[in-house]
Amino acid sequence: MPESNSSVEEFRATAARIEREVATVIVGQSEIVRSVLVCIIAGGHALLEGVPGLGKTVLVKTLAAALDLSFSRVQFTPDLMPADIVGTNMVAEDESGRRAFRFQPGPVFTNLLLADEVNRATPKTQSALLEAMQERTVTVANTTHHLPSPFFVLATQNPLEMEGTYPLPEAQLDRFFFKLNVGFPQPSELAEILNRTTAATAPQTGKAATGKTIARMGALAREVPVASHVTKYAVRLLMSTHPDAPEATPLVKRFVRYGSSPRGAQSMIFAAKIAALLDGRLNAAFDDIRAMALPALRHRLILNFEGEAEGMATDAILAEIVNSVPEDEK
Repeated sequence: MPESNSSVEEFRATAARIEREVATVIVGQSEIVRSVLVCIIAGGHALLEGVPGLGKTVLVKTLAAALDLSFSRVQFTPDLMPADIVGTNMVAEDESGRRAFRFQPGPVFTNLLLADEVNRATPKTQSALLEAMQERTVTVANTTHHLPSPFFVLATQNPLEMEGTYPLPEAQLDRFFFKLNVGFPQPSELAEILNRTTAATAPQTGKAATGKTIARMGALAREVPVASHVTKYAVRLLMSTHPDAPEATPLVKRFVRYGSSPRGAQSMIFAAKIAALLDGRLNAAFDDIRAMALPALRHRLILNFEGEAEGMATDAILAEIVNSVPEDEK
């Protein structure tokens, strides 16, 4: 359990300071900003989906500035190759004229990597991020290179119905802590966006925290206790996503081919701990699990043919699960 209320208040104050700095550039989208911050505190990766022009790229760049992290951006295109991301061995000549292979690091060697429009590249190139996201290493020519710490991937993607997009491999989707749907701004927010982006001077983001601060916040969140009955509730939610499980709901049995992996439960629990601290509480509750179920599980459900044909949304399936799974085990 966290040592004192003072550490919890410091946690909340730091998070609020980060959100204020981000808000100097980003208009609205407070839930998205909070969810991305939860991902970063947890040391996880986030996938942001939405149509072009909603500020997804600006949000990631603003967070990098607010957290004083090194930042790289990769624009994913159909002709992008894995070496363009992770790096490659190049022939280099020293002062004596001898030639040897030298590793040239790619843009993945940074603290915060923006994988912009990640689903516009082929699955082969998308999968180049797998080792980096899971192991925080890159292997080139049988040599393993360690990435800087901390390391986060914040990826943006367009809706899959748009032309020229490729579905992400299931194994890579599972590596994302959260998948967040970025919606269109409200009219009042759109007016403020226009005022800020067409002014003579652009708003600037100040430094609100550092990578070490984020690491300490993550370590504190790990100390938050979760009661056994709350953990069992998260397990039941996860098991309800599997069509062959006794807990499966009608929509799951009809439209889902594969349910969530155990990483979905890990994301729910860790995110619930962070949510509790952000709310000033020293223990995670049922409401925290429910609030984190959608972003933690929506990208981990694989629909069957009928679900794909009818355009069934995983959010609707998860809403049924959250509304039907009881808090108390029967």
